[in-house]
Amino acid sequence: MFSTLTRPAAPPPSQATAVRRRTRVLALSEARWALASLALFVIALPLDLLGAPAWSWGPLFAATYVTGGWRPGWAGLTAIRDKTLDVDLLMVVAALGAAAIGQVLDGALLIVIFATSGALEAIATARTADSVRGLLDLAPATATRLREGDEETVAADALAVGDIILVRPGERVGADGQVLDGGSDVDQATITGEPLPVAKHAGDEVFAGTVNGSGALRVRVERDPSDSVIARIVKMVEEASRTKAPTQLFIEKAEQRYSIVMVAATLALFAIPLILGGDLRPTLLRAMTFMIVASPCAVVLATMPPLLSAIANAGRHGVLVKSAVVMERLGRIDAVALDKTGTLTEGTPRLTDLRPVPGSGLSENELLALAAGAEHLSEHPLARAVVDAARARGLPLPAADGFTSTPGLGVAATVGGHQVRVGAPARLLDHAGAPAGSSADAVRHLVGELETAGRTAVAVLADGRPVGVLGIADRLRSDATGTVTALTVMTGSSPILITGDNERAAQRLAAETGITEVRAGLLPQDKVTAVEELRAAGRHVLVVGDGINDAPALAAAHTGIAMGRAGSDLALETADAVVVRDELVAIPTVVNLSRAALRLVAQNLVIAGAFIAVLVAWDLIGDLPLPLGVAGHEGSTVVVGLNGLRLLRDAAWQRARPGDIR
Repeated sequence: MFSTLTRPAAPPPSQATAVRRRTRVLALSEARWALASLALFVIALPLDLLGAPAWSWGPLFAATYVTGGWRPGWAGLTAIRDKTLDVDLLMVVAALGAAAIGQVLDGALLIVIFATSGALEAIATARTADSVRGLLDLAPATATRLREGDEETVAADALAVGDIILVRPGERVGADGQVLDGGSDVDQATITGEPLPVAKHAGDEVFAGTVNGSGALRVRVERDPSDSVIARIVKMVEEASRTKAPTQLFIEKAEQRYSIVMVAATLALFAIPLILGGDLRPTLLRAMTFMIVASPCAVVLATMPPLLSAIANAGRHGVLVKSAVVMERLGRIDAVALDKTGTLTEGTPRLTDLRPVPGSGLSENELLALAAGAEHLSEHPLARAVVDAARARGLPLPAADGFTSTPGLGVAATVGGHQVRVGAPARLLDHAGAPAGSSADAVRHLVGELETAGRTAVAVLADGRPVGVLGIADRLRSDATGTVTALTVMTGSSPILITGDNERAAQRLAAETGITEVRAGLLPQDKVTAVEELRAAGRHVLVVGDGINDAPALAAAHTGIAMGRAGSDLALETADAVVVRDELVAIPTVVNLSRAALRLVAQNLVIAGAFIAVLVAWDLIGDLPLPLGVAGHEGSTVVVGLNGLRLLRDAAWQRARPGDIR
């Protein structure tokens, strides 16, 4: 049994060959129809512009209308059956109206834009579904079950509560459970977001999908696989995405009512004069002119150019905002919840402190070289932090012989003729049997200081004698404090910190950044609860995170932003926006840019409204020529479009950047 427990495990075939399931773009009908519409438009456009005969480009534009417009048209007709007026149907009608008065090119362009927008939305939805399905691949397909001393490989989803499973070094844990015996360091960042592996011994809880370290564990299954933490993450993301209230641009909501009134007025303007004996042609011409000048095209364009310009500008500066609706919502947030590891911090442990024991005779560099020599062959994240620090100082790494690694205890090696041990202070001192009153007391004092400061303490022993302590911590991002300050000013309240890390580390980071509310030791469902509490209080919540454990909260928030460089696939797909370059300062900047876009939208609505009011009054009271009505309508569209494009300039991004962290 002992040799079975300690030998490395070969990855199960199902894991070794696992391939992420990803929906192909052309597998989506929305994408195929949009591509066909775009291709036809691209072929027809130069023929029209170069003055080719109408028979050469007319059928192509007609096919563009059909391929790009039938889906939104059908959806709009379905909406009418449900007693609502769908904006896509209005755009199809507007495109057909444009074609009816000879503006075939303009109508085709409108169709292509709407078809492409629908395809992008379908692709984003499919990608999110792919990531949710891919999350299930984190849990191993098989597990080693122990029964009466025998081993059997079974499907992980066939495990039952009470089963005993064996988790070898390097394997993923097959089910949520409790350690019965053995010891190891388990990387559970996917569940809790903790930056460092956690030592696990008898009585400790482990989660399905987390990665076992160099030791072996016997685990009793405590939850059914369908109810594991990672399975619940999948369910929470799916439910949050499904139950999140459907969102529209605010102008689209108003447009529902406006469009109904406009359609009714157009019909009345056509029918009433005919009933009263008017001539068909002038009556039809007046009604058609009214429909053109009163149509909401300029109002829609009053909204889209500023938001799309803001999206493009943000994209150039490393922030991917996934839709105009998201860009609008960013400007309305008034509460922020921030993850810790990988968001406010870099997510990588760094050596922060070197504390030689008084009387050891070692300098800081000598202590570091001794520890790095022993840790050089270890793959533990703490070991890498020590070795990286030694290399950064240009210290030569002394040769090490007889290297051994003991889970939960640390490493041992012969370095420069000394028996060196590096590892967890309490266990290492107990193992070494250091007497009270010796340098061990000094080590315990140093450990207390470092842990109070939120550091992970590592003790170094040479020939059984404590010689120093190393402090290791996840380093705060350089712009974290300035970002927290900027978000506090923008929302009127300090962001809250929601993290799976321990209370002490969370409080230390909060003190450094100026965060006043901390919720530590949270599992993914606890983070969702925190977000829902804020939403229940009427707040518009922005959540910023990077890990799988953040995905449910990102989905539950009004707006979610993922840190892109180290972000998990699920977090990146679930989030509404992604900070590709991992610059925290980009978050308050893009919020400010969104607010600038909303101000431009308000300006454009005033401009568009003024044009519509004048043109409609002219048509109703006087005799507005159709060409002049079209020119006025198109002119208002051009004006609001150009006004919205102001946010494309780099200067707009620089103005949005908070001044204290420029």
